[in-house]
Amino acid sequence: MSSRMFQGVLLQLSEAAQTTIGVIDAEGNVISCSDTTLIGEKWPDAATAVAAMLENPVREEPYTFYALKGWNPAYGYSAFVLGTDAQAEMLVRMTQVSLNSAKAYYEEKHDKGTFVKNIITDNILPGDIYIRAKELHFPTELPRAVYLVRQVGRSDVAVVELLQSMYPDTQQDFVINVNETDIALVRQVPADTTGEELTRVGRTIEERLKSELFVRTTIGIGTISEHLRELADSYKEAQVAIEVGKVFDTEKTVINYENLGIGRLIYQLPTTLCEIFLSEVFRKNSIESLDQETLFTINMFFENSLNVSETSRKLFVHRNTLVYRLEKIKKLTGLDLREFDDAIIFKVALMVKKYLASRDNRMI
Repeated sequence: MSSRMFQGVLLQLSEAAQTTIGVIDAEGNVISCSDTTLIGEKWPDAATAVAAMLENPVREEPYTFYALKGWNPAYGYSAFVLGTDAQAEMLVRMTQVSLNSAKAYYEEKHDKGTFVKNIITDNILPGDIYIRAKELHFPTELPRAVYLVRQVGRSDVAVVELLQSMYPDTQQDFVINVNETDIALVRQVPADTTGEELTRVGRTIEERLKSELFVRTTIGIGTISEHLRELADSYKEAQVAIEVGKVFDTEKTVINYENLGIGRLIYQLPTTLCEIFLSEVFRKNSIESLDQETLFTINMFFENSLNVSETSRKLFVHRNTLVYRLEKIKKLTGLDLREFDDAIIFKVALMVKKYLASRDNRMI
């Protein structure tokens, strides 16, 4: 915190208390004071006395001094008040509290990590981002990726520390504790970084957390942002990736927003539209009329790119048996899965049904 910030606080305190209040550094230099004539004086004896008794006020005529704790690992600054009586001691303690509060505000305002957290959580006006970035000398137009690490089941505060040790460059990479289960990692990445590379990093993070802390996670990855103001969108995409993954890719633990495909579109549809779509697709019979064996056959047919021969081989059934099953599905639903357009409609319908089921479970 600068001496100018000290000065602003001290002048207000001095005006209220009607006495001289100031700050010395570890060498005894008066760096700020309500009585500006004292600024620049050297009081090495006072500094030595404070250093020998950091936990309590120190009386050095005609002032009372009190170390400002938490500013440096070792003794860094001390507040002082004119007078050596009980009132002066009370006032110097109050000065310490006031300066510590001002320090916390100043650091929050000028801390890059807090700045990034405010951006991704939409806690700063878009117009203020450029101004604050300029104050912090923070480059605005660099490619950055957002990873949202969500702890599943048991949460461990050590996750933040491990991520910070993996990405220690605090000027380029930011590990942000969002809430009890979520940690955001904002990384500066090369301009030509691909989605596959982002996913590989996500898997590396997952493996480290699993092997070293035994913490299970789901990791969502947003698209690369080219400007600071896009970080909030990338963070939201990482959130969506996790939520959509829980519905459509339950086996995946690292989900890239870019790979969500049609799932992310379905996830944003109103349930009423989804229900109308299902009723229009399955006019002849409800999707519930299909038994588990039939649904398994359909999913295997999709997994094998609508290839009858390959699907029958994977199912260990004769080709004609599979054709018979497909004909049965056509009679029940009116959709021939061997036709690409019908297969697409059916695939989307299954996803919509899955989405609606997830919404129902969430409301229970």
